[in-house]
Amino acid sequence: MKSTGWKFQGNQGVFSLNMPEHNSYLYFPLVNEAGMMSAITPNLHGEITSSHNTFLMSPVSVEDLHNSKSARNFWVYIDGYGAWSATGNSARQNANRFMQQEEESELEAGFLWHKLKRINRETGLQAEVTSFVPVTDDKIELMKVKLTNTSDQPLKLTPTAAIPLYGRSADDLRDHRHVTSLLHRIFVHRKGIEVQPVLSFDERGHRINQVCYSVLGAEADGAEPAGYDPVLEEFIGEGGALDWPESVVANKKAGAAAGDTLEGYEAIGALRFHELQLLPGQSRAYVIAMVISEDRIESGRLDETYLSEKSFDDLLKQNENYWNDKLATVSFHTGDQQQDMWMKWVTLQPILRRLYGNSFLPYHDYGRGGRGWRDLWQDCLALMIMEPSEVRYLLLNNYAGVRMDGSNATIIGTKPGEFIADRNNIPRVWMDHGAWPLMTTLLYINQSGDLDFLKQPQTYFRDVFVKRCQEKDSHWLPENGNKLLTVNGRVYEGTILEHILLQNLVPFFNVGEHNNIKLEGADWNDGLDLAPGRGESVAFTAFYASNLMQLADVLLAWQENHGVEFIEIAEEMAVLLDSLTTPASYEDVKGKLELLDRYYESVKVSVTGNKLKLSLADVVQDLKLKAEWIIQHLRRNEWITNEEGYAWFNGYYNNDGERVEGDFPHGVRITLTGQVFAVMGGIADDDQVSRITKAVDRYLKRP
Repeated sequence: MKSTGWKFQGNQGVFSLNMPEHNSYLYFPLVNEAGMMSAITPNLHGEITSSHNTFLMSPVSVEDLHNSKSARNFWVYIDGYGAWSATGNSARQNANRFMQQEEESELEAGFLWHKLKRINRETGLQAEVTSFVPVTDDKIELMKVKLTNTSDQPLKLTPTAAIPLYGRSADDLRDHRHVTSLLHRIFVHRKGIEVQPVLSFDERGHRINQVCYSVLGAEADGAEPAGYDPVLEEFIGEGGALDWPESVVANKKAGAAAGDTLEGYEAIGALRFHELQLLPGQSRAYVIAMVISEDRIESGRLDETYLSEKSFDDLLKQNENYWNDKLATVSFHTGDQQQDMWMKWVTLQPILRRLYGNSFLPYHDYGRGGRGWRDLWQDCLALMIMEPSEVRYLLLNNYAGVRMDGSNATIIGTKPGEFIADRNNIPRVWMDHGAWPLMTTLLYINQSGDLDFLKQPQTYFRDVFVKRCQEKDSHWLPENGNKLLTVNGRVYEGTILEHILLQNLVPFFNVGEHNNIKLEGADWNDGLDLAPGRGESVAFTAFYASNLMQLADVLLAWQENHGVEFIEIAEEMAVLLDSLTTPASYEDVKGKLELLDRYYESVKVSVTGNKLKLSLADVVQDLKLKAEWIIQHLRRNEWITNEEGYAWFNGYYNNDGERVEGDFPHGVRITLTGQVFAVMGGIADDDQVSRITKAVDRYLKRP
């Protein structure tokens, strides 16, 4: 039976897909604000975690989804037939995949729940497996398995839930995998199996571990399992595997009982339920909970809250209402309902980005959690629509990641405003990082009218790296804290406007030999990166020019509408507003870099804490002067015309100081990025926009 493609049902984004296992690399997010982050596939593969160091199931990338046998499973031993997986995860079912003996299955999903239906035609047993992460304060994923006899004969069944318990850091996947299994302490409860490794054994060091990983289960009425198999190797049997485990295939008696404690093994949450006879038309349900807890579980509370069919159904309804209400802010009406419903799922993406960060989904298998600097600001752009009440708070906290040298923290914590000093001594500065905060803040101000946000005080980030990560401060120690101090040892605060000025004025002076802003580690296009010697980003030089002009306009509006005549900035920053004191020659690359180095030295260790009061009108004039200089510089020096007569802006210089775009022996080179920012930033005049469009159509457009 072929997959017939997905289709929407109703107007709440619910969709279905026949034979979903025919779609490779398919997975679905299940998440809550408490920090539970899951990914689930049509055969219930995927992962369950709350951080890089606390994976309940093994961490996975997309290739693991079909290559690994470690997955959520629910087995049924059917008398007269043998072992069958309600999730389709058995060796027999996998072998039948391309043999015209495949079972019928259907996936149904909505915000944010996942349901798989599967039927074994040979026996008439049907399974419906529903999964979600409830919107409670617990890190917990719930699964309900409903077995129904669709045949005209009684079925004798023995059900077994089986979820492998990895229970440690992603680092241990290849680093001390066996040693860390020796640290496992396994506890068998009446309702399930709990693993608490005695130590965490990863790059953070060897330390006492408190975190627990549990698989709990009960029948629909709350009745406990009949037995338990907590040790992986005993469950699968000698020579066995997770897709054909001896314990199920041979229908062996479970090997452990409530109250047992074991040490030093790879664990599995294998819960054997009571043998039953299911009459024609009859159903039986089971509820399974996968839990990550900060310490040993409160088994009584969890039992009462989660482990019954009624609790499951009530929490599922609460979950649907929560996500539907959150996504009701934005709706689309295009005349194509399929497109409208698809766009409804698109509106969920910024929220998922906030919750998952860069990691914890099979296609997002990089980093160690949290988000990058750029992500903080770009996510806020969407959250202004989806979660507007949170945006001011998030923006304010994000600015605490700015360093006094105009760069910023690149290791972001999971909490708003949490920035961490460099872990691996690999300093890197992305030159575009200073551009995004203003863009995001301007959208917030334009939507809210909250110009006084610019007056809010905020701290600065401080770590071992100084001068935009070109040097280290040998006297700085992590115990000094990650906030910039004054010479008197007090935490220094500057306004949000001061932070914005700093991030846009420092790059203006930080130029390469062609007088464009240095590329440093990279700009947002990491495909053109690691040119810290002589690389320059013309594209983002245009972006910064636009920023300077827009900031000047906002300050004028602040003056006209709010009567603000003066602002205060750190006295060290006066050199960056050079036209107010000693005007610099912007054509002089060497002079600009020397000016910048004087500034770096003045803030290298600390600041005086003294403020300089400036006329807002004078600051506006300085910003416009700099913006206009960049615009004329780019029009004069980076506008190129090739042999065919097409013209556009050069976007980059490489690490050999060579222009990247134009005519070359192997053909024409043109980047879209270099044109987009020149056009959107107002650097290109009307005639140039027209010629850029023709050049892009000629060289970049494909039929």
